[in-house]
Amino acid sequence: MNNDSPIGIFDSGVGGLSVFAELVKLLPNENYIYFGDTINLPYGNKTKEQLIDITGKIFDFFESKNVKAVIMACNTTSAVTYDTLRTKYNFKIYPVVQSVAKCIANENHTNIGVFATNATINSHAYKNEISKYNPNCNIFEIACPEWVNIVEHELQNDEKSIQNIKMYLDEMLTYNVNSIILGCTHYPYLLDVLQKLAPNEVYINPAKYFANYIVNDLKQNELLSGKKSHEPKFYVSSKPEQFISASKLFYKVDNAQEISLNELLIK
Repeated sequence: MNNDSPIGIFDSGVGGLSVFAELVKLLPNENYIYFGDTINLPYGNKTKEQLIDITGKIFDFFESKNVKAVIMACNTTSAVTYDTLRTKYNFKIYPVVQSVAKCIANENHTNIGVFATNATINSHAYKNEISKYNPNCNIFEIACPEWVNIVEHELQNDEKSIQNIKMYLDEMLTYNVNSIILGCTHYPYLLDVLQKLAPNEVYINPAKYFANYIVNDLKQNELLSGKKSHEPKFYVSSKPEQFISASKLFYKVDNAQEISLNELLIK
């Protein structure tokens, strides 16, 4: 492992590409490996034990690729598994919830809403992390379990999907929030719909905060690559064609290799 070793990024599907796209803009010379765990999607309905097992095996996969860092571009695994796994590997680990919460807590927010998966909301990760740095901020959390599948199947313009999105937003706005964290990396894909229902400046896309946090930390730890950019590699655990199709919303993936379950060791 050295400065030119790869950076691993993972999520349950295409959602983490929102983080990947921001990182590529800021750090075009890095060597990236992206893994979309489409066979286990959605993560938000899984137990803590299942998520620890899945995440550990993904970390093992990245370890076999000799990465220098792993980006948990998944709010659910960041919220549920990071504390359990963070000391078990030698590479740097960047969890999206904990990283973004530090940044948001330093801003002038009073009432913040959080949309996320069941697992993330049940963990109260955003509420707990933001409260560490800004105890005077009120946090209101709502789970939106259908939204990941809406994005993965490109149904965001379907009338039923729009009504579902509006239902959760209407509930959130009753709390008089002045900002809403899209606490799942899939959710920024729904901004075209969301910004028609409330002003765009209300929504916080964690991907931008997260990418800047990672860049600054890599610089401070002198881990930036000095070589010219490499072609990123994309891996999925199932349905590469669907992954490629859905990816175009944030970062156009031309090809994705479906790796064998034996290679990844995910059941």
